[in-house]
Amino acid sequence: MNVAAASTIQDLRTLARARLPRAVFDFIDGAADDELTLGWNASDFDALAWCPRVLVDVTQRDSSATILGIQSKLPLIVAPTGLASLVWPRADALLAQAAYASGVPFTISTSSSVRMEEIRRDAPEARLWFQVYLYKDRDLVRSLIARARAIGCEALVLTVDVPLLGRRLRDRKNRFTVPLRPTGRLLWDLLRCPGWSAQILRHGVPRMQNFVDGEREASVASLAALMTANMDASVTWDSVAWIRDQWPGRLVLKGLLHEEDAVRAVGCGVDAISVSNHGGRQLDGATSTIRALPAIISAVSGRAEVFVDGGIRRGSDIAKACALGATAVMMGRAALYGAGAGGRAGADRAFAILAEELDRCLALLGRPIASRLDSSCLRQRE
Repeated sequence: MNVAAASTIQDLRTLARARLPRAVFDFIDGAADDELTLGWNASDFDALAWCPRVLVDVTQRDSSATILGIQSKLPLIVAPTGLASLVWPRADALLAQAAYASGVPFTISTSSSVRMEEIRRDAPEARLWFQVYLYKDRDLVRSLIARARAIGCEALVLTVDVPLLGRRLRDRKNRFTVPLRPTGRLLWDLLRCPGWSAQILRHGVPRMQNFVDGEREASVASLAALMTANMDASVTWDSVAWIRDQWPGRLVLKGLLHEEDAVRAVGCGVDAISVSNHGGRQLDGATSTIRALPAIISAVSGRAEVFVDGGIRRGSDIAKACALGATAVMMGRAALYGAGAGGRAGADRAFAILAEELDRCLALLGRPIASRLDSSCLRQRE
């Protein structure tokens, strides 16, 4: 099977798994500790059942959404993913191009393996957002924000659920490090994955390019150490106000699961909240995002847009999130599976699959307009 024949995101995941070294695939696919939250993110979508309406004219269907005041072809935002070029050379730029072709925003990760200015160069018309952490080094944060403004990013996504990094046991088992260190398993994987290995030899080992400047010409190992050491466990709500002062544009707070935090976020002047548990990669055992969504929607009460991040594998998952009140979903792994399976063609196929599934879901549900979905079309399965 090639990417053109893939009919589901799971197909693309299977193709990516076959093409990538075990350590690289597990880095994008895995999560923290026992990966309970990773599983719940998906299974709690499955626990929501449709209750369709019939004898409705669904000839004309509309999957569009208004996201931060701008029309999007789908209620979908590409979430930030670090070191994406591990799965395909210059994957960040390829994903930005694919997102633009599909009419959805793309979020550049602080840890992207293509410099943000190069992503803008390769995708000049794309709706780019930029994700940042509140590092201890506030000058570094200021610099990153200033660069994001300079390339015309329309929104800043502040990730707030990483006072320190979660423990990812797959990475420990694989002895996954950045850069990759020679181990028996890695050497076997390099032989088993000749296409990937040839690309790494041709393009080099990915680096966290947004940290590389005249003062930080260092190996990726020291850059990774710089980022990890810069995680600030002392961050409070006062720091969100500081970010609001630094960034005059649209501000998204990513990493909330509790409705009281959502109320405080609105009070800080954020434009949108992303209900997120970091894809299960931080606190294992945290609630799934789709279960946390309704209480946050109620608490926000229309004062900010609400996105949901985690577990999106089907177009019908997007529809379920919208039915519960989300403006849009943020999706990371599905895009990486596409890029890992076949570069730009795989990324395009991932977006096409989700769009096709969402369109079909709207027709069969008897609800032809995605923005008008509501909870009356859902039932909770035990």
